[in-house]
Amino acid sequence: MAESAGAQDPGPEGAGFAYHPMERELIVIAGAGAGAAGAAARAGASPREPLEPPEPPQPLGMFLSDQQLTLEPLFGDAARVREALALLPGHGAEVPDLTLFHRVRGGEDRMDELASRLAGLPGIETAYVKPSALPARGNDDTTYDSDSDSGSHSHSDSDRDDDSRREKEGAAAPDFSGRQGYLGPAPEGVDAAWAWLQAGGSGDGVSVVDVEGAWQLGHRDLGPKLAGIVVGTPVEDLAWRNHGTSVLGVLGGSRTGSGTLGIVPEAVLAAASPHGIGTARAITEAADRLTPGDILLIPLHRPGPRFGYTVSDDQRGHIPLEWWPDDFAAVRYATARGVVVVEAAGNGADSLDDALYEARPDGFPAWWRNPFGPAGPSSGAIVVGAGAPPPGTHGRDHGPDRSRLGFSNFGTRVDAQGWGHEVTAAGGFWNRPGELQGGQEEDTWYTDAFSGTSPAAAMVAGAVAALQGMLRTAGLKPLPPAYVRDVLRATGSPQREAPGRPPSQRIGTRPDLRAAVAHLVPRQYAEGLAERFADEVLPHPSENAPSLRLYVNGAWRTLTCPEPHVRQAVHTAFAGARPRVHVRYADDEVVGVIVTGETTQ
Repeated sequence: MAESAGAQDPGPEGAGFAYHPMERELIVIAGAGAGAAGAAARAGASPREPLEPPEPPQPLGMFLSDQQLTLEPLFGDAARVREALALLPGHGAEVPDLTLFHRVRGGEDRMDELASRLAGLPGIETAYVKPSALPARGNDDTTYDSDSDSGSHSHSDSDRDDDSRREKEGAAAPDFSGRQGYLGPAPEGVDAAWAWLQAGGSGDGVSVVDVEGAWQLGHRDLGPKLAGIVVGTPVEDLAWRNHGTSVLGVLGGSRTGSGTLGIVPEAVLAAASPHGIGTARAITEAADRLTPGDILLIPLHRPGPRFGYTVSDDQRGHIPLEWWPDDFAAVRYATARGVVVVEAAGNGADSLDDALYEARPDGFPAWWRNPFGPAGPSSGAIVVGAGAPPPGTHGRDHGPDRSRLGFSNFGTRVDAQGWGHEVTAAGGFWNRPGELQGGQEEDTWYTDAFSGTSPAAAMVAGAVAALQGMLRTAGLKPLPPAYVRDVLRATGSPQREAPGRPPSQRIGTRPDLRAAVAHLVPRQYAEGLAERFADEVLPHPSENAPSLRLYVNGAWRTLTCPEPHVRQAVHTAFAGARPRVHVRYADDEVVGVIVTGETTQ
């Protein structure tokens, strides 16, 4: 088993996880041509003539040469960037000018000092330092106050070694899909199992790129639909690999009859790492490899101003990436291309509506506005918070189903929620083998404890991919990003209250795929009398929900997960002399049952 660079002890139980940080980034915002001039000064060559050549920034070139630094365009060659912006709707008018952003190479141990000095040079508007981006994975035991998750149970060593929950090392993986309640019908799940029965509902024809640090791409659950790494270089860190593997597993676990199932097993999955190129560059390059309607997932966060941009194991004050100007510009570019961006709200336990986030930090440009506020600019991304799973999931209780978990950020900017605890997925537990199944080989690990706004974001991204797959298969255009946000906000299972965490601390609704489709495509209803019925009390395959089938107007119609009193009423009616079971249905789905008439005594 590979040694993890981030494998320090995470501290006392509940303190959180320490991840090997990615590099900090020193971002410079300058006029056109500054990057070319700076690079030329470093290399001792003449710069290529820019499209709009400014006066040569001699002080900048001298400073870079003296400090042994390189200034490079953050988003690549300026001419190609301008061409790409010109192809966007409205010629990219709503996208910040990407050619103004540059990145400094070198001086990693004195970035704050360099940012201050660079900001004072002619031709430079400003400069700022971005802390490391980190996985938005939570500790399954994390609590932040006396109210938060007070009913949760600790993942003690005895729990992890319990033979009833963990397979012996090296054993073939059993079918864990029964532990994936989020695949089931609403309100507990997103109704992925229903979507699989619809044409395209498994994500057919849709691509999803996961932007983060590393993955175990050889995991047995990640099948032939995996396209590999399209951007960047993975971090050599076991904890990062476990995180990325779990995210991909939530999305695309293959149908092999063992292990776990992904929400969209037919979607094409790919990976993009910011390591070495930065988060903003990774986002734009990944977006360039996608088509309108595809999904870009960002299950990352970074420490914000609440605690001085300091990385901490408990992740307090960590916020979505789009708060930083270059990341906002990258996300806005992606959504302007028609790519649906889904990003984690972060595990900072903070209100994104707080006035703290309205204050422009030193180093941010004068034109920056808070993207979290309702009056601020919108990146167009879908921001996802973490909600509690149904009580009793895996024998634990984290509060009322769909209530905000204590670690999740919240606010008017947050659009939707997914499970933030008890997510069963491929991969290990933090920097260790999986506690559900371990062994010597990483490609056989499974966890029952994937948590945080990362799995929540992956869940929402999977639901969006299923929806887009159904539309594409029907020959319809996929939904643009803004419309996807509207559908998620208009449908879904509503947030619920927990002690100290009211619905006003918004994390949004949990996606309901059936409701989303009904919202998009108004259905035609029909009625008739049922001639006979069939009660499927033991569904096959096992991941399907129990159903009651009624033969109406020459075809079988299905009522999924019937309430006990409905089932009993139908049984009683057909046991009588003249059963009168009135059924209302749309296509093959029963939406209403009325039982009338006499029965035998």
